[in-house]
Order: sequence, then C-alpha cells, then structure tokens
Amino acid sequence: MKHYRLRARVSTENPEAVRPILEAQVPGGSVTLGQEPKEYLVDGTLEGASAKDLNRTLLSALRRAEKRTQLRSEWTCEGTTERFFDYVSKGKRKASADPSSRV
Repeated sequence: MKHYRLRARVSTENPEAVRPILEAQVPGGSVTLGQEPKEYLVDGTLEGASAKDLNRTLLSALRRAEKRTQLRSEWTCEGTTERFFDYVSKGKRKASADPSSRV
C-alpha cells in the first residue's frame, strides 16, 4: 500500500449529500467550500494500491449520493502526480514543488 496526497475539486448539485461522504472518505483531511457555488476543495492523505483505484472508489461513493457530481483530482505519491477528471486519467507528471498549486 502506498500513501497518496489528494488535492481535489468536487462540483455537485447537492452539496449537503456530498459533504458527509467526502469527510468519511478522506478522514483527517480538509473539506472546504470552493469559490464557485456547490463546490468543495479537498486536501488529505489516503492509502491504497494505486491512484486510479483510490480515485474510482472516491468518485463512486460520491456518485451514489448525487449522480451529477464531478471530481477533478490530483494524487501525489513518491514524486509523481496523477491527474483525473471523473474516472478518466489526464496523465502523470513530476510532483510540483509548489504546494499551493490548485487542482
């Protein structure tokens, strides 16, 4: 199992249904309101076999609560960041040295 740092932006039609799912799926992480209405910014650490599996698990849980939910995420582990939009991988790159970069 590897430790991944998650940075994500979650857009949804039903924020009240999605927030408890985010807090349960990312224990010890932060879930804050974004700049857009009906948007959350998530920052936390999760353990799993791969970024793809963790992303799929998180989005599936969110979609069970609200089907019209979008997930833009970055999973960083061992100096590599993998980006996803919903279930689709948007590629890998070396991890940024700037921790304040947005998803």
